[in-house]
Amino acid sequence: MKKSKSILSLLLTVILIVGLGFTVITGIGKSKTGAMKNIKLGLDLAGGVSITYQVKDKNPTKEEMSDTIYKLQKRVEQYSTEASVYQEGDDRINIEIPGVTDANKILDELGKPGSLSFQTADGETVLTGTDVKSASAKSGQDDMGNKEYSVELNLTKLGTKKFATATQNNIGKQIAIIYDGETISSPVVQSAITGGQAYITGDFTYEEADNLASTIRIGGLKLELEELRSNVVGAQLGEQALSTSLKAGVIGLILVFLFMILVYRLPGLASSLALLIYTEIVLVILNAFDVTLTLPGIAGIILSIGMAVDANVIIFARVREEMAKGKTVKSSLKAGFQKAMSAIVDGNVTTLIAAAVLWFKGSGTVKGFAQTLAIGIVVSMFTALVITRMIVYAFYGIGIRKESLYYHQMKERKPVNFLGKKKIFFSVSIALILAGFVIMGVNSAKGNGALAYSLDFQGGTSMNVKFDKDYSIDEIDEEIVPVVEKITGDHNIQTQKVSGTKQVIIKTKTLSLAKREQVNKALKTTFGVKESDITAENISSTISGEMRRDAVIAVIVATIFMLLYIWFRFKDVRFATSAVAALLHDVLVVLAFYAASRISVGTTFIACMLTIVGYSINATIVIFDRIREELPLMKRNDDLAEVVNKCITQTLTRSIYTSLTTFIMVFVLFIMGVSSIREFAAPLMAGIICGGYSSVCITGALWYVMKTKVSKKATNKKKK
Repeated sequence: MKKSKSILSLLLTVILIVGLGFTVITGIGKSKTGAMKNIKLGLDLAGGVSITYQVKDKNPTKEEMSDTIYKLQKRVEQYSTEASVYQEGDDRINIEIPGVTDANKILDELGKPGSLSFQTADGETVLTGTDVKSASAKSGQDDMGNKEYSVELNLTKLGTKKFATATQNNIGKQIAIIYDGETISSPVVQSAITGGQAYITGDFTYEEADNLASTIRIGGLKLELEELRSNVVGAQLGEQALSTSLKAGVIGLILVFLFMILVYRLPGLASSLALLIYTEIVLVILNAFDVTLTLPGIAGIILSIGMAVDANVIIFARVREEMAKGKTVKSSLKAGFQKAMSAIVDGNVTTLIAAAVLWFKGSGTVKGFAQTLAIGIVVSMFTALVITRMIVYAFYGIGIRKESLYYHQMKERKPVNFLGKKKIFFSVSIALILAGFVIMGVNSAKGNGALAYSLDFQGGTSMNVKFDKDYSIDEIDEEIVPVVEKITGDHNIQTQKVSGTKQVIIKTKTLSLAKREQVNKALKTTFGVKESDITAENISSTISGEMRRDAVIAVIVATIFMLLYIWFRFKDVRFATSAVAALLHDVLVVLAFYAASRISVGTTFIACMLTIVGYSINATIVIFDRIREELPLMKRNDDLAEVVNKCITQTLTRSIYTSLTTFIMVFVLFIMGVSSIREFAAPLMAGIICGGYSSVCITGALWYVMKTKVSKKATNKKKK
C-alpha cells in the first residue's frame, strides 16, 4: 500500500471512530437514529407495558388457553421478540411488552381480541377466525399505475377448502367480515379463490388496510378476551442493572484492548481500533433496526465480541508463524490473512447458520438471542477481515515496519501429547456429566427439583400489593423481598414496580393458601399493608410448552445444519460428528454446573446454553481447520497422532487467548453486576472454560478415534 493511501486509510479509520461515536452519543436527525440512549430495552432492563385480559368464554379448556397464548405470543412479537404471554389463574392472560410506555397505544394497535366470522348475505358462516393463518397490509399498483393498498389473507388447509366452496357459490356477491357483531368489511367475490390466498381491495389508506389486517389477526384467537387492566411496569432487574452492565462492558473492552496490544503489539492496536468500530456499529444497528436488548441479547453480543477477538487472534497467530519462518513483515501479513480466512469464515458461517435457524424456528427469548448474535457475527467478520486488515496495512504503508513491532521471538512449543492422554480426558468428561445427572437425581429425590426452575419455566404465584410508600426497585429488593423470602423459602423472587402508583408485583413459586396468608400477615405487620390491598393469583410459566418445543426444534435443526455444513466444508463426516459430540458435551457439563450451583433456570438459561453452543462450535472449527490443512502434507510414514498433536499445539495459544479475552468480558460483568446478572454470568464463565477444554482435549481425540479405530473396524468387517 502506498504511503498516500495508507494515510488516507488511517484518516478514514479516525473518521469512522469519531463519526460512529458521535452517532452513538447523539444520534442522527430529529428521531436521533443510532443513539445508544434510544436502544429499546427489555422488561428486565427498563420495564414496559403489562396487560391482563379476561377470557369471556366460560370454562375454557387447557388446549384453548394454550393455543390462545401461543397465538398472542406470535402477535406481540411485532413489538419485541422479548415480549412474553402467560396464564394467570384459570381464565386470565397476561401480556408483557418491553421497551414501550404507552399502554393505550398498544391496546389500540393490538385490537380487542373478539370473535371473527366471514358470512354470506343470507347469514351463513363460511369461515371463522381460526381458519385464517395470517393477515397483512400490502401495497401495489392498480390498472392506472396508481398506488393502492390491500389486505392479504392466508388461510389454513381447512379454511382453503371451505373458502373455495364459498367463493365458487357466491361470485359477484358480498361476503361480510364480522367482528364482535360488527361488519368491518364487505368485499365482493370477483372469482373462486381456491389457492388459500385472498386479497381484500378497496379505497384503503395504508393505515386502514393495516388496521383491518390487525383486527382479522386478533380475531383468529380461539377464545374471546376483554381487557381487565393495563399498567406500565418498571425494570425487573432494578434501576442499577443497566448502568452496571454498561460500566462492566466498557471496563471489559478496555481490558481486552490492553491484552491485545500487550500480546500482539502493533497488530493488537489495529485489532483494538477495529473492535472499537465493531462495538459502535453494533450499537448503531441495535437502535436503527429497533432491536430490543435484554440479558439474552447481551449474551449474543458477548459471544460475537469473543468471535471478533478470535478472528484477530487467528490472523495474528498465522502472521507470527510466517515471520518465524524468516519471511518479511509484508509477506507475513499477506500470508497470515490468507491462511486465517478459511477458519474465520467457517467458524462464523457455522454460527451464523445456527443464528438464522434459531431466528426462523424459535420464538421469544431464542429469537432475541439469535437476532443480536447474527448482527454481531456479520459485523465482526467485516471488522476483522476488512477494517483490521486496512489498519495493519496502513501502519506498514506509512513506514512502521520494524519487525519487533509485529512479532517478538517466542520459543517454539514442542507438540504436546494430547492424544496420549485422551483416556484421562474422556474419563474426566464422563465423570463430570455423570456427576451432573447424579446431582439432579439427588435434588429430585429431596423434592427440590432436578434444577432450580424459575417462574419462567414452572409458573408460580403473582401478588399485587399496594403499599403506603412509593418504593424504588432497589428498595423493594432490600426491604420487601427478604420478608417474602423468609416465609416462602424462594430465593428466585421476581418483582416489578407499577409506574405512577405505589403498587408492587411480587412473583414467587406457587404458594399454598396457608403460605399466602402467612405472606399477607407479614406484609401487614412489617409494612402496614391492608388485607384488601393484596391480591394474588397463580400464574403459568412465561415460557410456554410451545415456546420450549420451538426452542428444542430450533436447536436440533440448527445442529443438523451445522453438521451438514462442516461435513460439506471438511469433506469428512467425522469432523462434523466430533464437533457435535463436543457441543453436546459442553451443554451437559454446564447443565451439571446449574444442578450443582442451584442457579435459577429461567429465560437466561436458554440464552446461556445457546451461547455455549455457538462458542463451542467456533473453537472446534479452528483446530479442525489446522488438521484439514496438514492432512494433504502428510507423507506415507508420518504418524497421524503426531500430526493431530502438532495441530492442537499450534492452535493452543489461540484457544487460551480467545477463552481468556471472552472470559474477561463475562468476569467483569459477574463482578460488577447485580445478583440476577451474576446468575447469568456464572454459567457463561463455566461454559467458556468447558468450551476451551473440549476444543483442545476432546474434539481432536474424538476425530482421531473415529478416523483410526472406527474406520479400521469397519474395514475388518468388510474383509470378513
